[in-house]
Amino acid sequence: MAASRPTTMGVTKENLHKSNSDPVRRVRHHAKGRAASVSKCYLTLDGYSYVIVASPPERKKDALEEAAITQPGSKNGQLAKQGSLTILRRSSSRSLSGRGSRVSSHSDDDLLDAADLAQDALPSADNPDACEKAALRLRSLLRALQKGEVAASVLQQNLQYAAEVLESTFLDDSRRQVGEEDDELSEVEPDAVPQEVREWLASTFTRQLSTARRRTDEKPKFRSVANAIRAGIFVERIYRRLSSATFLHLPPEVTKILKRVDDWDFNVWSLHEASTNTPLRCLSYELLNRYGLLHKFKMPPATLETFLTQVENGYQKFKNPYHNNVHAADVLQTMHYMLSQTGLMNWLNDIEILATLMAAIIHDYEHTGTTNNFHVMSGSETALLYNDRAVLENHHICAAFRLLRGEESNVLINLSKEEYREFRSLVIEMVLATDMSSHFQQIKALKAMLTIPDTSGFDKSKALSLVLHCCDISHPSKEWSLHERWTTQLLEEFFRQGDKERELGLPYSPLCDRNNTLVAESQIGFIDFIVEPSMAVCGDLLDKVAALSIPATPPISEEPQKQQNEPGGPIKRPVRPSGVVGTEVRRPWQDHLATNKTRWKERAAKDAELRAELALASNVNGDTTANQSEDNENVIKEEDEKDIINEANEESAE
Repeated sequence: MAASRPTTMGVTKENLHKSNSDPVRRVRHHAKGRAASVSKCYLTLDGYSYVIVASPPERKKDALEEAAITQPGSKNGQLAKQGSLTILRRSSSRSLSGRGSRVSSHSDDDLLDAADLAQDALPSADNPDACEKAALRLRSLLRALQKGEVAASVLQQNLQYAAEVLESTFLDDSRRQVGEEDDELSEVEPDAVPQEVREWLASTFTRQLSTARRRTDEKPKFRSVANAIRAGIFVERIYRRLSSATFLHLPPEVTKILKRVDDWDFNVWSLHEASTNTPLRCLSYELLNRYGLLHKFKMPPATLETFLTQVENGYQKFKNPYHNNVHAADVLQTMHYMLSQTGLMNWLNDIEILATLMAAIIHDYEHTGTTNNFHVMSGSETALLYNDRAVLENHHICAAFRLLRGEESNVLINLSKEEYREFRSLVIEMVLATDMSSHFQQIKALKAMLTIPDTSGFDKSKALSLVLHCCDISHPSKEWSLHERWTTQLLEEFFRQGDKERELGLPYSPLCDRNNTLVAESQIGFIDFIVEPSMAVCGDLLDKVAALSIPATPPISEEPQKQQNEPGGPIKRPVRPSGVVGTEVRRPWQDHLATNKTRWKERAAKDAELRAELALASNVNGDTTANQSEDNENVIKEEDEKDIINEANEESAE
């Protein structure tokens, strides 16, 4: 390909050479120069040489050599003048190496000949038939170029349409790739984790294709994406001191335990016992009071007492082993650690902190102890109400806001309409994000957001949603005694669901069969594929927020005073949180994740050895009945219980 000289129309030797492998891109280069002042330009296209001749409007042309055209005005206002452009084919003995001409059938030739390049009625760029139409137009255009001249207006019209189709397809593909549920599990070798564990991970932390379909009218536009990235600039405020006396009197033992509420390994089970099964009520009041939210939003004491009592009762409605008021208190305390010890609260305004704490308080309100998939498969009333989508999460939000509408429990009564709308919007998004089936999509979105240079372009609701999601699944990142107890409680809840599935004649959900569940392997997979990557992304997010929201050297006058840290008293926003070292957030969860995973691997190895011994004994005796298999599983469970008791005794002795 050659050019007589560089031109202002974008068709130069260099750029034509670069685009030689792409006929569409190659022709689009030609179209960019439709209004420029150029005398001649030579190029080679699919074995033919062409001459592009363009002249300014004042130049007269030979009618036999050139065809005058009127250039339409461009969208950006740069092509308002009239001129002429002609494309002439010249014979060429050169052919493009390595490129063969397209072999077409007679029917294809007929279609190309019949195509009207000047036709205006074309399907819209996002129409399913647009790609086929654009491809036909481009092939017809190429065929016309090979035969002779093509009017520049026709060339412009068809290339513009093809460009719009390509852009629409690019947007569609980009959206599909961003929202695609393909994840880290697809890269795992089949033998890396047991099939049962893999099925549980896939069914719990990914969405079904039938529920992830996207409407065609929801395609993003470049401008809206840019605006979304730039949105989210918020103003920091300093909290007022709490001037009123405490409303709820906590028992001395509870107050003593709450002195350690800032610790990552806070033992919520101790609070549960000391508070006589009201850990959520006591902890919620303590934190709302500490953050100064009771005074800030003028929450009536009696109303707050009623609200917290009813929320706690709602968590105990179904007597779940895991999704109960203790779990809610654990998630709330973990969220408090993230807010107060990492500098995250310095990035938020008063309403956002209130919404963050309230979302943690109600995130599993009235949980049924069964999964979303169980509701869908059993056709429950809740699944029918919410159309099989985020069934439980929608119910938690709806039931909680219905409770907040009650006159005796409306702690938000003194919020303005604008504050209430902001609060409600953030709580809804955060709680919906605890739907485990959106896990991988959420992680991908946050990784993309972390590439933004500063937090001014962050979407706060998505960032806080990730933090709540990580708090919800954080028990494997706590010390072993806490994690093991939570695991036992969760598996018991799974097994109860499996019992219901058996009664209803439904297939067992993963990890719900009491007699065939690989406990150790399931926890290893849970840590490897879910918790560890999530906490890593959360840590990166907190690092970025801490680096921008906390001064490197705080003035002495701004250091927090001792009385501000007393239980039940208000606190200011900490200038230097204890969980921040330099510009990075401490990650106490990393060591616990590694330790807990090692312990589960040791237990998995013991279980595998015991199964092998029992299987060998069964083969030798010739007894392979179902009863013998069940006995084998019982032996393994007894061995696991002995290990748990021994470990608990060792820890007590230490």
